[in-house]
Amino acid sequence: MSNRISSDDLAELKDQLKPLIGQRFRSLSLPIVAIAAFEPSQIGTIVGSLMDALIPHLDIKGLGLEKHEGILGEREGYPDYKHESGKRLELKLLYVDNPDLKMKKPPTPREPSARLTQKVTVKNVDPELDAMLLIAYRIEVDDRNPDSAVPRIIDLELFSMIELVEARDKRMTDGGGRWFGNYETPTILSNIGRNKVTNGTALDTGIYGRKESEGKDFNEDTNFGKLKRIPHPKLQKFLTKYKLPIGIEQISLDTVVDELLEIDENDLQNEERD
Repeated sequence: MSNRISSDDLAELKDQLKPLIGQRFRSLSLPIVAIAAFEPSQIGTIVGSLMDALIPHLDIKGLGLEKHEGILGEREGYPDYKHESGKRLELKLLYVDNPDLKMKKPPTPREPSARLTQKVTVKNVDPELDAMLLIAYRIEVDDRNPDSAVPRIIDLELFSMIELVEARDKRMTDGGGRWFGNYETPTILSNIGRNKVTNGTALDTGIYGRKESEGKDFNEDTNFGKLKRIPHPKLQKFLTKYKLPIGIEQISLDTVVDELLEIDENDLQNEERD
């Protein structure tokens, strides 16, 4: 445990990165008249990759960030950044709704949620060096141009990556799921698998399915790694700081996501079981 990134390390990193708060990305400017035609999830898709690329190039003295070459060697290599302290940072973005901007409401509300995907595991996380940088941003009217809206960083927090990975994986295994391969595919119990557990029948741990109809004891977890599902107190505290408006009421982001999350295959499995 001593060879892990410490709370003091995270606090020092946060202090050095605090100048990011308040930064506007005017190169990502969108006309106000066009905003109404966009859904929040579309904004997130547009903004996410560009913010990732632009952050190390912001004119902020002492930020100490540069792009990491990515040890996974893939399109979305891990980690995103390296810091002058030697620490390595993985960027995740939290879109925060701005009720002052009129935007298109999707027919089926969806969660534009960041994930700590299965590509980030105990195999490639360095416990002593790695942290997740979670940036909360929203779209606001540009203070220099009232006809345009731009992303602005409103908050940030840093978390021990090994703690997040362990919490994420424990949630999976506590629910009866397991990894297949060498930390390659995360799975959950299928309805068939749950019935076997209830009846005390041995599970087939040699194979998994992608759909319930395949009849396997385990199915690939399509919700794996969603930040709002990782039982890490510090992470959940940060997420619940930001609230989405529902009429005149305010409910927490975590509650909204739980209630309005897209009905994916895992949720359908739960409905069928009920």
